[in-house]
Amino acid sequence: MTSPADPPDGAGTGGPRLRLLAVTACPTGIAHTYMAAEKLVQAAQALGHEMKVETQGSIGAENVLSDNDVIQADGIIVAADKDVDLSRFAGKRVLSVGVAEGIHHPERLIERVRSAPVHEGGGGGTGRGAGGGPGLAAPADGPAGGGGKQRGVGYRALMNGVSYMIPFVVVGGLLIAVSLALGGHAQPDGGLVIPEGSFWKHVNDIGVIGFTLMVPILSGYIAYAIGDRPALVPGMIGGWIANTGALYDSESGAGFIGAIVTGFLAGYLVVWIKKIEVPRFVRPIMPVIVIPVVATSALGLFFIYVIGKPIAWVFEHLTDWLGGLTGTSAALLGVILGLMIAFDMGGPVNKTAFLFGAGLVSKNPEIMGMCAAAIPVPPLGQGLATLLRRKLFSEQERETGLAALFMGFFGITEGAIPFAAARPARVIPANMVGGAVAGAVAGIAAVTDSVPHGGPIVAVLGAVGGVPMFFVAIAVGAAATALTTVTLMSTGSGTAGESTVPSEPAAPSPSAPGAGEVLSGYLTGSTVRQRLVADEKEAAIREMAELLATTGKVTNADALVTTALAREALGTTGLGEEIAIPHAKTDAVSAPVVGFARSAEGIEWGAPDGTRARLIFMIAVPEAAAGDVHLRILALLSRRLMDPGFRERLLAAPDTEAIMRVLGEIQ
Repeated sequence: MTSPADPPDGAGTGGPRLRLLAVTACPTGIAHTYMAAEKLVQAAQALGHEMKVETQGSIGAENVLSDNDVIQADGIIVAADKDVDLSRFAGKRVLSVGVAEGIHHPERLIERVRSAPVHEGGGGGTGRGAGGGPGLAAPADGPAGGGGKQRGVGYRALMNGVSYMIPFVVVGGLLIAVSLALGGHAQPDGGLVIPEGSFWKHVNDIGVIGFTLMVPILSGYIAYAIGDRPALVPGMIGGWIANTGALYDSESGAGFIGAIVTGFLAGYLVVWIKKIEVPRFVRPIMPVIVIPVVATSALGLFFIYVIGKPIAWVFEHLTDWLGGLTGTSAALLGVILGLMIAFDMGGPVNKTAFLFGAGLVSKNPEIMGMCAAAIPVPPLGQGLATLLRRKLFSEQERETGLAALFMGFFGITEGAIPFAAARPARVIPANMVGGAVAGAVAGIAAVTDSVPHGGPIVAVLGAVGGVPMFFVAIAVGAAATALTTVTLMSTGSGTAGESTVPSEPAAPSPSAPGAGEVLSGYLTGSTVRQRLVADEKEAAIREMAELLATTGKVTNADALVTTALAREALGTTGLGEEIAIPHAKTDAVSAPVVGFARSAEGIEWGAPDGTRARLIFMIAVPEAAAGDVHLRILALLSRRLMDPGFRERLLAAPDTEAIMRVLGEIQ
């Protein structure tokens, strides 16, 4: 976050205007991280300085400090209760304090940083520091992943790979689509060809390179998040091998699913190799030479000789099996082809169906018609889902959704891969439902396609017979995919490792002020209590749990209370400033829910500043599919509650409707 105003030089400081940076972090990476950040920004603004703060919370590093930021900085404040990498601040004045100092004495820290010692570099902290790149999630903190459950490490690694892959999908897909639209020439049979050597052919080639790179990028950065830098090379090369079927006698590569496999294999292989004791003189070359060479060779050969053979076998036998279905019901064949097209979006199953249809274009164009209708459904359906329920998706996912809609029009199924890679247990079934519906409708209507391509573009170019029903098939299939996706995401269906909200570090989008729900609907008027009866912590938590139980999302109020009290035993959730945010992650709730209540006299909550809690939020999320929901909500609340005016309005609101209007300001 950056100070929102740029006051005149020296304003309010009695000295020159400073460019300051800060890093805030606490062991749990939850509320105190964001409270300290907010306080530092407010103090800098009041004193007339410029401040940018990087938060290293449990949902990943946000607002990461760039090299240019560090170069231009007059000083850096590190308010953290855990290790932070200071090596990037070499040559700068660095003041290191506890996170509580950032909350309670931000002005004093800004004054002290002027005379702080210059950091010499060569150490300082053991964390990954900024970590992470743009996109859905920051990398995990090395092999141990910060001490969370193993599935959490795997999920963060997957999100890291997806975040780096998305630009390649978008850039490659859009360049291919634009080159086809502007440089393609329609053929007599309805096909579309870009002349060799033309400007648009070169644009198309660049797009193809982007698409080719997206799979090794996904694999490489999954591996990187698990095994750090030595895992990057084996991960990327492994992903390239997975996507190159010719290396293991397959007509199609393993696609993004193969890349996920090689990414995890490479990452954990490197972690294992690192544990091997080697002589001291070998250690300097381990991460640069030994580990990458050994891991890359082992992984590559393992994929070619062990994993690749079953993929080639599946490809061959699926093709033979489909050949035996050509005489069956058109609807059934359409369903099967649609399921296969949508399953792995460019992998062996998808390619089997596509090549089967393409091989029969001249003899039986109805089969290609079924494939052509299913091909655009995954990207169109996922793009439509981001429009139907925007709050379920992060800002980057919504942008990717718009690109997916464009790619879907041109029959680029891979436009849905970022969504499928991030939430495979939700998105892949949703894609398959839509693909099956589109294939069945096209089969029943005897839609034909005379060229080996799909999507609305082939109909626009005149290659499709039965155009109205072709568009009906696509529209119904895309709608089915979109509705299934948002339903599965809303109900929390999927694997335990998947998040029920966007995986990007952005927090859930709130409802508009004054609406009947805020925090993406987790907090509603029914979970607001104007005044608590309880006058001590345990009774207040029990009263809040009973309030949440009125929503029907709490299956066992007693178990919720037990979990919340166990969390309190680890450290108080009284944050100071008359605020408490008890929270629980437990199977006693079926879906995320948030409650708010006020205490007139305040309740002793063990806050660091000694204040009694008058503003109390309770957050409850399911254990199995919670992901980072409670962390995102905590981050939102912690930041907003640092505004004294917001707290005053919340305390002064006369009724539930007024309280909801104030809470609607949370953004």
